[in-house]
Amino acid sequence: MPAPDQGDIPKEFTDKARGIRLQKALAEAGIASRRECENMIAGGQVRVNQKLVTGRPAWVDPANDIITVDGRPVRRPGKAARHVYIMLNKPRHVVCTTRDPEGRQKVTDLVKLPDHPRLYPIGRLDAESTGLILLTNDGELTQRLTHPRYEVTKTYHVSVRGRMTDEVVSVLERGLFLAPRRTGGARGRAKPRRATAERVRLLSRARSKSGDDRSRLEVTLAEGQNREIRRMLARLGYKVRRLERVAIGKLQLKGLGPGQWRMLTSREVGMLKRM
Repeated sequence: MPAPDQGDIPKEFTDKARGIRLQKALAEAGIASRRECENMIAGGQVRVNQKLVTGRPAWVDPANDIITVDGRPVRRPGKAARHVYIMLNKPRHVVCTTRDPEGRQKVTDLVKLPDHPRLYPIGRLDAESTGLILLTNDGELTQRLTHPRYEVTKTYHVSVRGRMTDEVVSVLERGLFLAPRRTGGARGRAKPRRATAERVRLLSRARSKSGDDRSRLEVTLAEGQNREIRRMLARLGYKVRRLERVAIGKLQLKGLGPGQWRMLTSREVGMLKRM
């Protein structure tokens, strides 16, 4: 359970018996992923019964409380709410967020649906990486696929400069410590975290026409840190040329070119929910 933050919570929303957490109510209504909803709350975008809520945990009753985001009422989920599940092959230089202050193209910009449901990505790929990303308005599924305790595996194909050795593959599987990522210029005292690949397979080694050695790997992670594969390989002296996510659990990226998307089948959705 996350520790309470330093924001403001009106007294009536501090009672756990009131209902569910505010960020969960927002996610279930299809506003954004639970993590992004937490950022919206901290950023002062959310009011409940006209009262500003910026702290957590705040407890709400979605059936009776009036929740607004940026002044717009949140539609309460019900039987008429339709969950949408989409597989997208993310191209390079497209970002996995619903809002980008730099004005870059977002994954949500690539999906056009006639009824315009509000979608958000499940997890992230950095701007330089490509491949499988899922979009949905199902907050509960998003939580299950991204929370570390569920250990949903993600598989990547990685091309690097240099000749990969069996010893390096073993190091990746044993794990190594990565320094914590600094955000906002803060000099945090967080301890380095151990990064471990669930499975690493050497796919190929070759030499380019210019005489440079190139290697391709298949890397499977159960719990990912920010840019984990790139940082692990950099620690070992290898620069990543390409990184593509090819699977989430047993769901594989097939039949889609860069920027293309399709709806998941009911069988695929069921498989995700069983992970």
